[in-house]
Amino acid sequence: MEVKRAKITSVGQYLPEDRMTNKDLEKLVDTNDEWIRTRTGIEERRILKDPEKATAFMGAEAAKEALKNRGISAEEIDLIILATVTPDYMFPATACLVQGMIGAKNAFAFDLSAACSGFLYALSTGTMYIESGRAKKVLVIGTDKMSSILDMTDRTTCILFGDGAGAVLLEESEDGTGIIDQKHYTEGDSECSLYQPAGGSRNPATEETVKNKMHYLQQDGRAVFKKATMGMADVSLEIMERNNLEPEDVAWLVPHQANLRIIDATARRMGLSNEKVMININKYGNTTAATIPLCLYDWKDKLNHGDNIILAAFGGGFTWGAIYLTWGIK
Repeated sequence: MEVKRAKITSVGQYLPEDRMTNKDLEKLVDTNDEWIRTRTGIEERRILKDPEKATAFMGAEAAKEALKNRGISAEEIDLIILATVTPDYMFPATACLVQGMIGAKNAFAFDLSAACSGFLYALSTGTMYIESGRAKKVLVIGTDKMSSILDMTDRTTCILFGDGAGAVLLEESEDGTGIIDQKHYTEGDSECSLYQPAGGSRNPATEETVKNKMHYLQQDGRAVFKKATMGMADVSLEIMERNNLEPEDVAWLVPHQANLRIIDATARRMGLSNEKVMININKYGNTTAATIPLCLYDWKDKLNHGDNIILAAFGGGFTWGAIYLTWGIK
C-alpha cells in the first residue's frame, strides 16, 4: 500500500517589534557586545513587551499568516499542534487558545513540550496524522515568549533568548515532495542541566520559590553546549547516511538557532559550506520552538521546489533530532 506523504504548503511568522540589542544588555548586566557576538553569534533579539499578549498571541498571528499565504480559512484546519515551553497557562493548552483566536472551530488542538526540539517533534507528529489519513490539514506552530522566564540579572542566560513564533501548514503531497525521514532522540537529563526549577508539581509556586528566582530558566551552559554540539551534528549526519545523501545533494541545513558555534560544528560534520546553512540567530537570538520555522520563513523566497532540506535541533530534556524533507512549495 502506498504511504501518503505530508509536505509543508505554507509558512507564517510573528516577531515582536521591540528589539533588545547587545548594547541594551550592557546596561543591565556585566557583559559586552563583542563577547556576546563572538561566543553566540547574537546581535539582537525581539521582546514582546505588551503585558496583555503572550505565547498564544504570537502563535495565532503566525498561524494567521500561514493560512493567508495558503489562501484557506481556519475552518479548514483539522489539527493544531503547538510546541512551547512558555505556555500562557499551565492549562488549558496554549494550542486551545490559538484555536479560538484564529477561529479553527473544526480543529482539535494540543501542546507539545520538547524545549528547543519542540518544533521538530511537533512536525513529526503532524506528519503522521497526514500519512495515516486522519487529518488533511495540520497547523504546526512553534512559539515562545522566553523573556517571561528570563532573569535579566543573570548574564549567562539573559543574553541568549528572544521571543517569536513560526508556523507551517502540513497537507498531503501530490507531487512526491515532502517529509521523507525523521529521527529523534531523548536522554533523560537527571541533572536538569537546562530547566525551570519551579512552577510545576515538583516545586509549586510559593513565596519562597519566587524569592529564590526559581521560576526563571536555569542552565549549565558547558554541559548543554557539549551535548548539543555532539547531538545535533551526529543526528544530522545520521539522517544523511540513512538516505544516501552526499553533501552536494543537500540544498539547505535548517539548524536550531541556539549558538553559532554549534551550528558551524553541525555543518562541518555534514560537509556543508556556510552558504547552505540558514542562520538568523544574529537577528532573533534563540526563540526555542520558533527558530526553525522562522528560518524557513526568512528563506522561503530562496527555496526551490524539490530542494533537499535537513532540519536539526537540540533541546533540554535532553531531546534532539533531525528531519529530511524535500521542499514542496512552488
